[in-house]
Amino acid sequence: MSPYIKIIRPGNVIMAVIAVVLVAIISNNLEMPILLGMLAVFFIISGGNVINDYFDYNIDLINRPDRPIPSGQLSLKNARNYAYLLFVLGTLMGIFITYFINDYLPLIIILFSIAILYLYAYKFKGTVLIGNIVVGFLTGLCFIFAGLIIGIPNGNTEIVFISSFLGLFALLMTMAREITKDMEDIKGDYEEGINTLAILIGLKKSSYCVIFLILLDCILSPIVYFLGIFNLYYLLIMIIAIILFLYGAINIFKGQSPEYCHKTSKLLKFGMLISFIAFAIGSF
Repeated sequence: MSPYIKIIRPGNVIMAVIAVVLVAIISNNLEMPILLGMLAVFFIISGGNVINDYFDYNIDLINRPDRPIPSGQLSLKNARNYAYLLFVLGTLMGIFITYFINDYLPLIIILFSIAILYLYAYKFKGTVLIGNIVVGFLTGLCFIFAGLIIGIPNGNTEIVFISSFLGLFALLMTMAREITKDMEDIKGDYEEGINTLAILIGLKKSSYCVIFLILLDCILSPIVYFLGIFNLYYLLIMIIAIILFLYGAINIFKGQSPEYCHKTSKLLKFGMLISFIAFAIGSF
């Protein structure tokens, strides 16, 4: 795989784009603005992943030596310029969206997201919980961003509400996964002086935070069914995701070693994918 593809972390980027696709499916809208929104999310999240690896070079020498920059496949300078190019492309998509819907809010969200992604990689990542909140917030913002692109020109407040709910769901589960990943990377973070929640309060207490976020999301997820927004198929598929989430919670309660944390992270990621399928099918 080309280092220029590998460094954007295609799996994570696709998950973010799927958020926009889901809102498009739920609203039955595949017009030009939402298609541009998909491209904007692709470029911005890709740029965020690249700039994150740029600033994480020393940490990745310990935790992720196989990544493109520490392995020597991509130079620091090329990685930085690549990130800037992706951010510029994302901004251009925002300008085009503004032209089509005659509203600057999506472009403002794009510029805000770029600034937050850069500051997160440069500074926030070493701040207890702030980095986790930022990643979760931006993940949830992908849903809200798509809802606004569709809702603003059509005056559709329902899709804005639905996308906001999905954004909250994604925020909570992403935060749980980010804290879990910090627990997995505690050795490298400690050696680099990064003050994560796992380092501040310990692995056991951090696992309780993860479990709380997972349980909160599991409790919230059926609400859109009982409100009549999604159909029964949503609930049936969502049960599978909830089982995966709860299994992840049990797993990290049993042990907080890198192996346990890595397994929990994978379970949460797979559970989120199942959740996205539930959102799409539940809207039919």
